Amino acid sequence: MTCSLVSNMAAVSETLLASLLVLSISVSGFPLDKEAKQSRSCGYESCHPTKHNMLNVHLVPHTHDDVGWLKTVDQYYYGDRNDIQHAGVQYILDSVVDQLLKNPDRRFIYVETAFFYRWWKQQSAAMQQTVRQLVNEGRLEFVNGGWCMSDEATTHYSAVIDQMTMGLRFLNETFGPCGRPRVAWHIDPFGHAREHASMFAQMGFDGFFFGRVDYQDRSRRMVKKEQELLWRASDSLTPPSADLFTGILPNGYNPPEGFCWDQSCSDPPIRDDPDLEDYNVDEVVEQFLTVAHNQALVYKTNHIIMTMGSDFQYENANLWYKNLDKLIRYVNALQANGSKVNVLYSTPSCYLQELHRANLTWALKTDDFFPYADDAHDFWTGYFTSRPALKHYERISNSNLQTCNQLEVLGGPTSRKGPFGKGTSQTLKNAMAVAQHHDAVSGTEKQHVANDYAKRLAGGWQQCQVLVSNSLAALSGSTSRRIFCDSLNISVCPLTESSRKFSVNMYNPLGRPVVWPVRLPVNGSAYEVLDAKGRSVDCEVLPVSTATREVRRNRGYALNELVFEAQAPPLGFTTYSVSLLKNEPPPAPLQHRTPMAIQNKFLRVTFDPDTGLLSGLSNLKTKQTIKLTQNFYWYNASDGNNSASDQPSGAYIFRPNSSTPFLISKTAQTESVQRPGVQEVRQRFAPWVSQVVRLYAHSRAVELEWTVGPLPIDDNLGKEVITRLDTSIKTSQYFYTDSNGREMLQRKTDFRPTWHLKQSEPIAGNYYPINSRAFIKDDVDQLTVETDRSQGGSSIYNGSLEIMLHRRLLYDDVRGVAEPLNETSDVFPEGLVVRGRLLLFLDRPASAADTYRPLAQKVVLQPLLTFTDGDLQPNTELEFSGLQAALPPAVHLLTLTQWDEDLVLLRLEHQFQRWESKVNSQPVTVNLQKLFSTMKVVGMSELNLSANQWKDEMRRFEWTPQTGERPLLRTFQDPSVWEVTLRPMEIRTFLLQVR
Repeated sequence: MTCSLVSNMAAVSETLLASLLVLSISVSGFPLDKEAKQSRSCGYESCHPTKHNMLNVHLVPHTHDDVGWLKTVDQYYYGDRNDIQHAGVQYILDSVVDQLLKNPDRRFIYVETAFFYRWWKQQSAAMQQTVRQLVNEGRLEFVNGGWCMSDEATTHYSAVIDQMTMGLRFLNETFGPCGRPRVAWHIDPFGHAREHASMFAQMGFDGFFFGRVDYQDRSRRMVKKEQELLWRASDSLTPPSADLFTGILPNGYNPPEGFCWDQSCSDPPIRDDPDLEDYNVDEVVEQFLTVAHNQALVYKTNHIIMTMGSDFQYENANLWYKNLDKLIRYVNALQANGSKVNVLYSTPSCYLQELHRANLTWALKTDDFFPYADDAHDFWTGYFTSRPALKHYERISNSNLQTCNQLEVLGGPTSRKGPFGKGTSQTLKNAMAVAQHHDAVSGTEKQHVANDYAKRLAGGWQQCQVLVSNSLAALSGSTSRRIFCDSLNISVCPLTESSRKFSVNMYNPLGRPVVWPVRLPVNGSAYEVLDAKGRSVDCEVLPVSTATREVRRNRGYALNELVFEAQAPPLGFTTYSVSLLKNEPPPAPLQHRTPMAIQNKFLRVTFDPDTGLLSGLSNLKTKQTIKLTQNFYWYNASDGNNSASDQPSGAYIFRPNSSTPFLISKTAQTESVQRPGVQEVRQRFAPWVSQVVRLYAHSRAVELEWTVGPLPIDDNLGKEVITRLDTSIKTSQYFYTDSNGREMLQRKTDFRPTWHLKQSEPIAGNYYPINSRAFIKDDVDQLTVETDRSQGGSSIYNGSLEIMLHRRLLYDDVRGVAEPLNETSDVFPEGLVVRGRLLLFLDRPASAADTYRPLAQKVVLQPLLTFTDGDLQPNTELEFSGLQAALPPAVHLLTLTQWDEDLVLLRLEHQFQRWESKVNSQPVTVNLQKLFSTMKVVGMSELNLSANQWKDEMRRFEWTPQTGERPLLRTFQDPSVWEVTLRPMEIRTFLLQVR
């Protein structure tokens, strides 16, 4: 077996090379002995034969097990709280294994590794061996294989890659190549992102199946037989590297009507004793043949697929298999009388193999599958914003996890067991993986389940805090106790509020230096701040805003905020010392009139002095100026009492009663702060809506810090709150949103690129997910908005961009969650208050990406602040960088995490699309041996994106689009064994042996 292993022969002994080779083999999961390899007949080799002159019906027994939804993950696994929903995953797996053993023809697919991992740990060695045999024979097959089936609208690509890697690694290490899924399987997510398809292609999947697609799109595809297609999922990666065969399943993920034989179903079983009165074989067979022929009319080949299962089914698998055995036997018996229908147990990969063998051409798609609607007034676009506090907490947790992973590597073994005890990153990895589920970060779960997701993230971060403290102690030489302040966004940190002298350590997880505004709650009026070299740093003391005091309630008591801009080296930290000064005057009072403008050397922001609202934005470097007004509005959520439809707005669905939102206020009460380091205009629109327009001295973006809630509901009206930016930019109905934080997609109001849209919801039907940024532009100006969490947004009017910030609804939308999205908490029993940030900047369209790409990474991977009280210990290292030099502007360090004792997983990413930048959309070469400052790379092997196959051994099916082209992937040669070249939007994954 070739492992693509590269090594420094002068630096590595033969023994070390041999050990790395063994480690590489074990990580890949490939067998070491030929006999074991020969005994396996999994994957495509295990498929039942089909009949070329017949209609082959592939029956796929499956269960869809949500990793939390109506019940928590634990409740679903154990079968607890069946008063909410009858579901117990452990019993499903017990029952399925038992039934598979009774008939070697039977097949079953399993998806959610989070559940399977739990079950596997509880099995005896004998049962584990039995399951391995089922997997080796292809009777039990894993599909998708991630820790969960992730949401596609509200997830960030880095977190998706992590959760897929975690699940696939477990399958690889447990079952070897037979555990590797061949297809991606997203049967339940509510719309499908192009970036997900791109990632799946780069993970080595041969195909992708899902169940939900817009009802109008499906109707057109059924007529044209285009429910199976080739999805070209990147406009930058060379085809076919991001091409993915994609199939839309015929019944969502349910069985055909009349053929559900689970204990939760009410369809009659097959009664095949002719001596009994209720004999129904002929009736069932006739009904099945009708269903099969009708389905074949809207698909392209003589193979069709039927999903035989649904939510949490197969708890008593005997019910399903007993009836499926009979169905197959009696339908196929008619072949002796001339029937041309052949039914077989199958899997998605076996079905895919037959489609590939057909050697046809397939419709080509280059856009995505958003938004999703299942009826004229039922657009699933509300969940883009649902539970905005949880969405932000998940994003912050992802940043914390990447920092934790990096410091585990940089700090070495001491990070896991050091002066502050045992620390681990695994708990937070698990929690983050679970949070990617399509009923988790999406905000479409019950409230008690949302609380459970947040609790898991908090528990994981507590474990990581120990690891981070140990690592920083090892790297700095200081064992002083580190304090973490997780509520700085509402100006709460007990240490800084009370201490007269403390230090601030800022760790930067990015591969380039970062300048970051530090805001600390304090009670003094004047402070001295010294950097790591002992130099005085400019700082300001500002009074805490009224909005902040209101939102923090009794959780802090700081009167002021200390503000200064900190700079940290790449993949490293710096330390600032803060001392309270005596006998200094109090901060200058706030001005209660609206300033005409605030500005720094890059930007000028103007205000209307009569209304207190934004009126314009200028880029002083490029001499651009646009009109820009901003305000807050709310849509009246439909309660279902409507002549057009009885569909209410809910956790999934956004349906306003009117296309015109209510303006919250025509004016804003303002206070302003204008200091050399920071300028703020504090706006109050209503008791439940306020904002700070903020400009730091060295920032290229204007910060809009919004605070919304509690949304008033005494009028019995559900509210969906937006902010809208109206500009002089001439957009001609076009706007742009990102796909999972990576590539940008063009949108157009009331338009779909691949089918003619009959618009029935002019607002909700134009909403798209904004994961990290959106922009509007014309030939001269581009206004980009960076978000700090996933949100829904649109451009309803030319020159405008609106983003939904918060939702509070009084009715359930009848999609299963069975409770309204009406969030409260112990701190906010009258309704949840949410705070967030939008960053705005203005640039020329040709150069805007040079600013917004690095800025987006800085928002997603924020510096981590830790604090120590009093004086620093002697000989403390105050500054550190894990890199020898900053990465080039186009390169992002996506992943640095411990893989094994001496093995590190590294992902480097080219973060520009090929058309975005004249400067940065060029290939970039990085030398891996000259990358790190504290580690020597002595061995290297390249893997696929999900790190479960060697890159040079990854083989995928080739497909031909209807255009007739058969693109051949060009192979690019790296300059040397240690130098790797990244091309636009390329992510490369390496397993490194380090010393």
